[in-house]
Amino acid sequence: MLAALAMTAAAPVWAETPAPVAVADTVVDTLSGRLFPMLGALGRSPAGTLDTRARAARIAACGDTPACVIEATIWTDQDRATIAAAVPRLAKTGVLRSMQPIADLSPSVGIDQELEALNVVLRVYGLGTPGRYPKIDGPIFATDSPFFADSVKVAIDTARAASDAPPATIAASVRLALALLDANDATAATRFEPLDQRENAGALRLAARTDWKAFRYSLLIVPGVGPEDVATTLSPRSKLHALLAAQRYRQGLAPFILVSGSAVHPRGTRFVEAVEIRRALIERYGIPADRVILEPYARHTTTNLRNATRRMVALGIPLDRPTLIVTDAEQSKYIESPTFTDRNRTELGYLPGTVGRRLSVYDLEFRPSRLSLRHDPRDPLDP
Repeated sequence: MLAALAMTAAAPVWAETPAPVAVADTVVDTLSGRLFPMLGALGRSPAGTLDTRARAARIAACGDTPACVIEATIWTDQDRATIAAAVPRLAKTGVLRSMQPIADLSPSVGIDQELEALNVVLRVYGLGTPGRYPKIDGPIFATDSPFFADSVKVAIDTARAASDAPPATIAASVRLALALLDANDATAATRFEPLDQRENAGALRLAARTDWKAFRYSLLIVPGVGPEDVATTLSPRSKLHALLAAQRYRQGLAPFILVSGSAVHPRGTRFVEAVEIRRALIERYGIPADRVILEPYARHTTTNLRNATRRMVALGIPLDRPTLIVTDAEQSKYIESPTFTDRNRTELGYLPGTVGRRLSVYDLEFRPSRLSLRHDPRDPLDP
């Protein structure tokens, strides 16, 4: 009897059924802040519990069928109308004051755009719907393989394990979208954060005391071009870009060089175009590291220019002066073309700036626009 009692008293705590414990996840938390800042704030607030019985019922009816759960979690027009109708009430409670609006958009429009971006993630990574750029985006596994269905199931389990929020809530659906992205290694948006306090910290300090009138251009914008295989760190065209930028900088045309480009081409590469061009500028050409601004997120020429403007605003570089796009002749000609103008209007919904006069086959003036601060809900991986 005494022995039995002693054994009971000595039983380790880990022998009991573990209770869920909230743990911080730096990758997911950073990704949430970049992709869904307003929804994240709304989901964390008690006043932001806006799920409807119909939404909860359709998710519950799915049981453990992964595709059904994803489909039921998508925010329908009716769901989004419910949230839109609640915005005035939320404004009175003070919830919206903790949110950072997207550019010049109202809170209601900003929230709805994030819901649309959330739906895009659920459809592409949870249901296998082709995204805007299927050659570089999408699930790791073929959508008709059992591995895809298993990865979706694991993402659902991960989201439920990480959050005790009811499945129909904003918080739960955001966590599910983030789990799907994480399951497919689509978390590049977190890789360099906080970007301007790390890689760009030196440029941030220098920009604050730069005499911009002493330079013809406020910035040299250098887009990257990916190689054709995953083993090559820097493509021949990007090497040319680095050389041209180093020459322009040594001429004193601008106080900073901004290099732009993510790990995009070919799909599966681990090399970030902007990082590798920056390395070449510093190591090969001796450009001071605090004069090279890193923009490692753009995945297309459209977002090279858009994201360059965003970094300019973040670092305090004036937008009322021209910049100079420095690139190879083919890409430079493309940026000047009506085709590129149409692509910006179609994909971004606006022009990220105004293309100016040409100095050479490699050099094109560009005046950035504040419209570039707007979020694109149709392409959530390029925040």
